[in-house]
Amino acid sequence: MSRYNACVLLDWAYGGVDPRLAGNGGAECAAFLPQGQRWLESLVFVSLSLLEMALAIRKIRRQGLSVDLRKQDESLAKNLLLVALCLTFGVEVGFKFATRTLIFLLNPCHVVTMLQIFLLVCPPGRIALIIFRLQMHMLNGALLALLFPVVNTRLLPFELEIYYIQHVTLYIVPLYLLQKGGVYQPEPLGDFWWALLATGLLLFYHFAFLQILGLVTEVNLNNMLCPAVSDPFYSSWYRIWASGHQTLLTVTHGKLVTSLFYAATPARKYLVDVIKLPLKKFV
Repeated sequence: MSRYNACVLLDWAYGGVDPRLAGNGGAECAAFLPQGQRWLESLVFVSLSLLEMALAIRKIRRQGLSVDLRKQDESLAKNLLLVALCLTFGVEVGFKFATRTLIFLLNPCHVVTMLQIFLLVCPPGRIALIIFRLQMHMLNGALLALLFPVVNTRLLPFELEIYYIQHVTLYIVPLYLLQKGGVYQPEPLGDFWWALLATGLLLFYHFAFLQILGLVTEVNLNNMLCPAVSDPFYSSWYRIWASGHQTLLTVTHGKLVTSLFYAATPARKYLVDVIKLPLKKFV
């Protein structure tokens, strides 16, 4: 009975992955890279990720974490955002059940969505501060998904729309939390240790977890087995190119989002005042 249940679970996890769709998986995708090159790249990048994480954690511990624990009242906007995010992700999970491809929920953008749901639910504290700062430097995946969408496997009605809604929402949540302030404060703009820690975590997650799971199941988790059909660096060196430009993007993207948010704050406050003034006269 337990063996039958395991087979059913595995079928729900990746039984619906169609290897005939380019970049989805299969034996040809798993054999895209020579074995020697694959494991040499893995050794180099796993070692680099461990070094980055060790160095970043050491520096962050020396700096210490100043946590603003002032009480924040629940707001209608926060609850509406939480409901919208849960509904969006719930529909996406439903699509994965319908297509028997639950394994794709391990892709980084889905993991970041789960982290953001946790941030909207959990009370302010040290854990919330750590997760908030890390996910600020993991939004580069959403940017790539919007610029180079991989949607050739999304065949169900409204599945394509959910793809874009989810990735746009990945930006809305941190911007909302930034304006709430308190524990949701980014590190200083000149501090890149959190970005380095996020880079190390992402590299380790891809090469030590997603790649191995992908090889076992022949599922192309976040393109660790073969390049996406929309990859502009489509070649046998695509992972080296991706590791390079994604490291650069991870280090800079979160800082850019934070800078743009604070630069737009005066304009946002002015717009809110302009909207409130007619409402007060009407009341």
